[in-house]
Amino acid sequence: MTEVGWVLLPLRLFLGITMIYAGLLKFFDPAFLDPTSPNGVRSQMLAAAPGSPIGPLVTFSADHAALFGLTIAMGELLVGLGVLLGLWTRIAALGGLLLSLSFFLTVSWGTSPYFFGPDIVFVFAFTPLIIGGDGGLYSLQVVIRDATRRRMRLAVPPPADESAHVALEVERRTLLRTGVVAGGIAVGAALLGGVGRLTASARQGDATAAAPTMPAGTTTTTTTTTGGGTANGVKLGKASSVPVGGVKAFTDPTTGDPAYLLQPKAGTYLAYSAVCTHQGCTVGFDQPSGQFACPCHGARFDASNGDAVRGPARQPLRKINVTESNGVLYAV
Repeated sequence: MTEVGWVLLPLRLFLGITMIYAGLLKFFDPAFLDPTSPNGVRSQMLAAAPGSPIGPLVTFSADHAALFGLTIAMGELLVGLGVLLGLWTRIAALGGLLLSLSFFLTVSWGTSPYFFGPDIVFVFAFTPLIIGGDGGLYSLQVVIRDATRRRMRLAVPPPADESAHVALEVERRTLLRTGVVAGGIAVGAALLGGVGRLTASARQGDATAAAPTMPAGTTTTTTTTTGGGTANGVKLGKASSVPVGGVKAFTDPTTGDPAYLLQPKAGTYLAYSAVCTHQGCTVGFDQPSGQFACPCHGARFDASNGDAVRGPARQPLRKINVTESNGVLYAV
């Protein structure tokens, strides 16, 4: 068992730390539960649904994005803690496999060739832990089992001739105690997630307060991505719904593809398709860098002109004509 434990330890460390980080990242991200954010879980679900083999389920999840988003974040956090601490390792690994499989069937489904997608790698990375557990190395469950044996005044480790009845009683008590410990860890994870959401809400409030606003009565000049336009196009929504320096997700009326509206400065509007020109994944907007980022292969695009600034994509994002008339934006 110790040899198996040493073999699996690097995988446990990587998967445990990665899943904890992924869960906390969602809890502390102000955009994650924001239904209007293109980087939010709802927008990502709606963007992935048309090309997913479980599209109806993804659409249903998008209608309850806050519930499913928090469930995903908490699931990642608990999976990471279970794998890292060696507590119900096989169950935690199974949860990690199911989460990764759901990501593969949605976000990564359109990735070609398939091995460019990270989620399918995680699906198979969890299988050794489902088969071998933690190997009894650096395992909280082993610590609890040994403590249980000492309380019962039994030898540690157990002798080869120990009766099945005694072994079963040890496992029963161990299960109860690990359940209590797991419950405590779950409560702690929920509290940590709550702190994350409060922090995220505070950051979102600060960002909203700091966003520049136009004085009342100010007349702005609207520009388009590729030249002039009129209000004879397809209505996209109110210009006020696109924050200065921010973005808003919408559906391209021409193609039905996900797309983004931007207002880089007051009165200037840009629009791009959200379809990555490499393999068709849906890009997200990384506000600190002012770039669109592809979650599948890491391509990046300059939000000021749509040009690819990092491969593997070589072509720019497709531009969409947009103009403003009487406070309303139109695709033309």
